[in-house]
Amino acid sequence: MQTDLTGKVALVTGGGAGIGAEISRRLSRRGATVLVLDRNLDAAESVAGSIDRGTAVEMDLADTTSIALALRRDAALREVDILVNNAGLTRVERFVDSDPSAWDMLWQVNLRAPMQLCHAIVPEMTKRGWGRVVFVATDSARAGGGGEGIYSATKAGLLGFSKTLARETARDGITSNVVCPGLIDTAMLQSVRENNPALMDKLIGAIPMRRMGSSDEVAAAIEFLCTVDSGYVTGQTFSVNGGITMM
Repeated sequence: MQTDLTGKVALVTGGGAGIGAEISRRLSRRGATVLVLDRNLDAAESVAGSIDRGTAVEMDLADTTSIALALRRDAALREVDILVNNAGLTRVERFVDSDPSAWDMLWQVNLRAPMQLCHAIVPEMTKRGWGRVVFVATDSARAGGGGEGIYSATKAGLLGFSKTLARETARDGITSNVVCPGLIDTAMLQSVRENNPALMDKLIGAIPMRRMGSSDEVAAAIEFLCTVDSGYVTGQTFSVNGGITMM
């Protein structure tokens, strides 16, 4: 077992389930102390309790004021070496049918909250001369996705922001990268699988590998970007998608 992250502190948003839970487990196995952040405290505590050096953190990324208060109140949240912005929120509908009043929630959770966390945490990384920032976006941020106009737009914002952050911190020992999952077998797809199996078959049929990916396969890519070995990789965007898009 590699323990190159011993002594490092990782913060994983949306860490209570799915990809976030797998990321938390992988970073813990490498020796990191992991802050499992989720709006569902029970879920965060379940994951944190199942790993070594895990701590549950309750935070609602939809509430910018509560984020700011938590960051000011809890010094441990600012003393983070590895920040994985994994949490996300989506609504599947045609853009022209969407309700503009619902856009702000997606903007807040998917784009503003990660920027807010970076604004508080990255300066502390700079002082220590080492840091890893990873954003979890989506393949539709690069290639577009039907029914995901606002979601794709907010996640595409992460791609540009990550590159800017990478340029601005490149000489400070900090890297910033994006991982874009494709069709991944998570609870988010459960309703699609149950309510529209024909659509699910069509989606899987478009993937060259003819299968969905797993949360752990996405987490494996993110794990590498959090390690010491990834020190010369920054400003990049990686797809984990079974080849459905090739860029």
